[in-house]
Order: sequence, then structure tokens, then C-alpha cells
Amino acid sequence: MKKVLAPLCALMLLLSACGQPAASQDEDTLHIVATTYPVYLFTTAITQGADGVEVSLLVNQQTSCLHDYTLTVNDMKAIEGADVIVMNGAGLEEFMDDALSASSAQVIDCAEGMDLLPAQGHEGHDHDTEYDPHIWMDASYASHMLHQISQGLEELDGENGTVYQQNDQAAQDTLAQAAQGWQEQLAPYHGRSIVTFHDGFQYFASSFNLTIFKAIEEEEGATASAQEIQEIIDAIKISQKYDLGVIPIFTEVNGSTASADTIAREVGCEVYQLDMIMSGDGTGIQPYLDAMQRNVDTLAEALG
Repeated sequence: MKKVLAPLCALMLLLSACGQPAASQDEDTLHIVATTYPVYLFTTAITQGADGVEVSLLVNQQTSCLHDYTLTVNDMKAIEGADVIVMNGAGLEEFMDDALSASSAQVIDCAEGMDLLPAQGHEGHDHDTEYDPHIWMDASYASHMLHQISQGLEELDGENGTVYQQNDQAAQDTLAQAAQGWQEQLAPYHGRSIVTFHDGFQYFASSFNLTIFKAIEEEEGATASAQEIQEIIDAIKISQKYDLGVIPIFTEVNGSTASADTIAREVGCEVYQLDMIMSGDGTGIQPYLDAMQRNVDTLAEALG
């Protein structure tokens, strides 16, 4: 492990001398665990080219509602072997509370210092968190996350400090350029309303001055109520009657579409899909930019 963790290394050597098994991990490597795919992308963007740094991903699944997630044996081993854990924060990783209390790893909270939006209530279940944790869906918050990771790693691993700074600046420049393009693309639709069958698009909509008329979270065994569906149908019909601009319906990629399809048939509109960017195979900032561009293109198509 890196010199920043020298006290921990000393403890391990002492245990080894007392007959305890020595750590199996490479002691010259800084082992970083990123909790979710967006955090993993930002962390690998910051650590690219850093000497003696290894980044692994803990949770790689499409759903962004992790309140029912349970750590696996492999998850626990990864946390136990981590020198640094990079978290989304804002209550997204409540499933890790017990594991973190028993871990000696340094923690970087990407949401620290942010002005967070309040959590949305929705059909199906309620989050215990006070704030909406889906911060990566707004480019300005993603920028803050990148900087949090860079600063945190600079403090813990000064030997690679220059690399982290340079990577942060490069990622920030690329993100800013892309975000400007997204804003220009969606500028004609400021003030429009959308319906989402997922509660995770609040930051995304807010960043483009869009209003979420209704956000409904549907899980297995729980669908939108008849009242919720009728409210959406009535709103869309009024918008159509007075030519106020269509209110498009969005579901999450791989999410339930049953109620959304019912509404679409009733009012004669289409259902579109948006990506929460919670799973994938890539590294670095580019997969995030590509996914966000697809979402922006989908919004422009639906609203136009």
C-alpha cells in the first residue's frame, strides 16, 4: 500500500510477526473502490496514468434505487481490502453503513459541500434519505464530484498529486464543453413539463429548466395508482387541447413500462427511455458524456 497508509502497514506487519496471516494484496498499490458506476467513471478519469493505483467498481447494475441492495461476500471482501472508498454520498449508499463502520479505508464523499435537492416522494416506496442522491445526472454536480475525488486523492496520495490535478482539469474542460452543447440543444424547450416513471431525473430536468409534472417509481409488485395515472392522462389531454406542447413520458432504461404504456395508448403519445448511467463497461469520462448525450438527444426528440 502507499505511504499514506503507513500506520496501517505497520499494524499489518506487527500482526504478521505475531503469527497472523499477512495481507495478500500488493502493498505497493493504492486500492480504490468506487461504489457505483458514475463514481467509478469519474474516479478512473482522475486516476488515469497514476502510478501504483488500482480502481475497482463495487455495484454495477442498472437500477439507481439501491435501498434494497445487499452487499455480497465479494463486496465485503472488496471493502475490506480497500485503502480508499469513493462514494456518491447523499444517502445513496445506505446499504454500506455497517461495512463502513468496520472498515479502516479512507472515504471520499462526492456529495460533500453540495446544495442538494430534497428527495421526491413517489408511488411504490419511500426513501429514508432527506435529499435526492442522483447528483451525477446534472453536469454541474458531476464537475463537483470530479473535483472532490481529485482533492481527496491529492491529500491521500501526494506522490500522484500532479497527475490527479492534470486529469481533473482535462476532465473538467471536456465536461464543460459537452455541457454547453447540451444546454444549447435544449434551450428551445425551457419551461416545458415531462413525466418520468423514475424519481431519479430531478437533477437532470432541473439542469435544463424543465419541470417534472409527475415522478412515479414503479417496482416489482407495485404500480402507479389509478389516481396517478388519471392525473397524468388529464394533464396531457389539456396540453394537447390548448396546444401547450406535448408532455412526454419517460421511463428508465430496463425499468417498468406498464403504466407508461397504458397512458400512452390513452392519449396517443410515445414513451421514451432515459438512462440513469448506473451500469456499463467503460472507464473515464467519455462513457458518461456519451450516455448524457443520448439522454439529451432523447429529450430533444420527445419535446420537439
